[in-house]
Amino acid sequence: MYKSVLLPFLFRFDAERVHHWVCGMIQFFFKIPGSGALAELFFDEKTTPVDLFGLRFKNAVGLAAGFDKNAEMVDAFAHIGFGFVEIGTVTPRPQTGNPLPRLFRLKPDEALVNRMGFNNLGVKAAAQRLRERKSTIVVGGNIGKNKDTPNENALDDYLICFRELFEVVDYFVVNVSSPNTPGLRDLQEKEPLIHILGTLQRENEGQPTRKAKPILLKIAPDLTNSQLDDIVEIVQSTRIAGVIATNTTINRNGLRTGAEQLTQIGAGGLSGKPLAYRSTEVIRYLCQKSNGAFPVIGVGGVSSPSDALEKMQAGASLVQIYTGFIYEGPGIVKRIVRGLRSKK
Repeated sequence: MYKSVLLPFLFRFDAERVHHWVCGMIQFFFKIPGSGALAELFFDEKTTPVDLFGLRFKNAVGLAAGFDKNAEMVDAFAHIGFGFVEIGTVTPRPQTGNPLPRLFRLKPDEALVNRMGFNNLGVKAAAQRLRERKSTIVVGGNIGKNKDTPNENALDDYLICFRELFEVVDYFVVNVSSPNTPGLRDLQEKEPLIHILGTLQRENEGQPTRKAKPILLKIAPDLTNSQLDDIVEIVQSTRIAGVIATNTTINRNGLRTGAEQLTQIGAGGLSGKPLAYRSTEVIRYLCQKSNGAFPVIGVGGVSSPSDALEKMQAGASLVQIYTGFIYEGPGIVKRIVRGLRSKK
């Protein structure tokens, strides 16, 4: 029903407009009394929880950052069956993001290209919504810097977001890997990354009256093996909790979508099925190179139980979905959870 009827209808309209419309409909639906229980009846799959980072995840399938930037639908996604939700990327100050249009479908590839540019209402707005949430689902806070903040001052932005969200999220993700904020990926280099992560971890561990929160690093799939070696060293030296692999890619090799359409779309990060192989490669490399010294959350091209299983077999402890959720619909969460359970 979803793929044969609803999806073709939605795909007749602008991608970002449809996203806002669908989000609005989701929020409206879950204001109806009894809607949460009804959704759980259809979409929630009971399974063994996953313990990681000192947290208990209801299941191994999470919603990746980017879908719920402003923490508006956390409770709704809990009812749809996700094991955890990552909000953001949030920045200290609200920002509108890049000019429209900035979200594009590559239907032959079951992929998306986005150059959103961290459009969000600011960290204070997200924090307030999280204070008001009703569900107990694990929530991650994905944090970034404002576009007009120079890289030499980026740490200040990450600290602002970290402090503002500390009491309302369960773990943090440092995003230095989006291709849509000019110069952001330069922060993946060894020296600035050690400075940012090391300072955040000292802030995290330096308060005797509170328990430290897991900090993870989200990396690009476009890093070389030498750069991945640096990531392993940085994670271990800064003592952060783990890595999310991977963000979107700037690579366009091997796509079914025609060159003319790709030229019209232009720059942006590619997500969806074409990213699956490379993101799994990165997971496997990190896990083997580090001898499993830290957990990895796998994201990129997960649109079926077999996709999720491949990432788990490569070493991922959890998986996240985004583009697969759009192309496959809400039932994909239950199918993946069920598929992973059957392979145990």
